[in-house]
Amino acid sequence: MTGTRRLRFNGHIAGVGTQEGTRLVLGCWNRTPHGPFADVMVERADGHRLLLAPDAWVADFVTNTYTFDDVAVVDVHVHRSGTARGSRWFVTAGPLQWEFTVGTRHPLGHLLRAVPRWVGTTLNFARITDVVASRVMPGVRTVGSAGKGRTEWYTAHDLHRLTDSVATWDGQSLGAMTDVRPSPRFGFSSTPQFPAVTNVTTTVAVPVP
Repeated sequence: MTGTRRLRFNGHIAGVGTQEGTRLVLGCWNRTPHGPFADVMVERADGHRLLLAPDAWVADFVTNTYTFDDVAVVDVHVHRSGTARGSRWFVTAGPLQWEFTVGTRHPLGHLLRAVPRWVGTTLNFARITDVVASRVMPGVRTVGSAGKGRTEWYTAHDLHRLTDSVATWDGQSLGAMTDVRPSPRFGFSSTPQFPAVTNVTTTVAVPVP
């Protein structure tokens, strides 16, 4: 017989597109079964998908949950002045240097803040909101199959737009900030199509013997 073990990750997900065509998705996690860490999912203009992970545990867990063409274990650091409007984030991850500013709260963010966390983090609630999310924000899903028998669901607690973003890859500018289009192909869900940072709880149900 097999059962499932639920692993919960609390933190923020930030996503932007770039004029050069690269799309960046940062996971900055405050509380996880592995302790605090950050990772970056990258899809280059040619469709190549790369995970920048801080250690082997993160690399193994994320690649067993999402799909990539390559994985690089590199130092990943996030320095931020806060999480509210006006806060500045600085990200370094191997060849990537990225900084952005948090902007105004999206109207949906006001609604998300009204949902009690003990309600929002349940699988049943995720199933209900999945129908709404997929219609309001194309590409965004709140529950789905994460591969290898895993089920994953997201609970968003807040949502802010980004006002600016500057990123370089191996010292070369990736150009101006753009919408996250086309949606990155890492898994069943994507970040909003507009540049944003989301306060989120992610739960992954992992099969165990």
